Amino acid sequence: MGILSNVLSGDINAIITLLYQIPAVLIALTLHEVAHGYMAMKCGDPTAQMLGRLSLNPLHHLDPIGTVCMFLFGIGWAKPVPVNPRNYKNFKRDDILVSFAGIAVNLFLFLCSSVLMVIVQMFLFKPELFTAAPFLSNKSFLSFQDVYSLVLMQDHNLSIFAEIGLTPFLQNEWLLYVQRFLMRFSMVNMSLALFNLLPIPPLDGYHLFNDILFRGKLHIPAKAVRGITLVFMLLLAFTSFLDGLLSTALFFVQDKVIWFLLWIIGGL
Repeated sequence: MGILSNVLSGDINAIITLLYQIPAVLIALTLHEVAHGYMAMKCGDPTAQMLGRLSLNPLHHLDPIGTVCMFLFGIGWAKPVPVNPRNYKNFKRDDILVSFAGIAVNLFLFLCSSVLMVIVQMFLFKPELFTAAPFLSNKSFLSFQDVYSLVLMQDHNLSIFAEIGLTPFLQNEWLLYVQRFLMRFSMVNMSLALFNLLPIPPLDGYHLFNDILFRGKLHIPAKAVRGITLVFMLLLAFTSFLDGLLSTALFFVQDKVIWFLLWIIGGL
């Protein structure tokens, strides 16, 4: 509930973060569900198409509780796209493809936004910054990675830049906001991908787990699924276990990917 309480208290940083979060969540959830429906259609099942679930209108896809959880806890879900597996051309193959489609789109969006975030870094500051002599941690110059870290440290202001003499090198201040949105968008998409990989019904990961390891033979009654979902939501709301587990995985993956991209582009 941290971001909500901070917003209600008037914390400007939390309000700006929420403004980044809203479009990031809406886009990520919508494209996740559209990917499921589109893949189902390509596999022979037109159910999602007939019910209007291939629409890019977020209102057609959002689950009230799942969307609220996405804002409050950073993990959540949308309304599952209805499919009729009996229409699949090849049940085992197509169920895997449909189940993984949403995750694949979120991973692709994560990678694209991460690349764009690092490219934006190239246009934030004047090139001479990296050969001039501002000091940071006893270094005679700032590396591409150093400046990236400083950008993310900013709480929507330029105080640190001014303190260490970077302000004169800033050439496109508005790109700071573009970069922070891309950072939030990348986090939302990776969070959705990791969350949906959990082998818990009714998440996509359960279908993949069942199809790959049990060849689709594992059947959990609807009543049991509802019970599992309830326990799952209670864990999410009243403990930090699930949130902490996914956050650790998220930051590990994002850190490795971002710094790899920084190393490539910063070394050009």
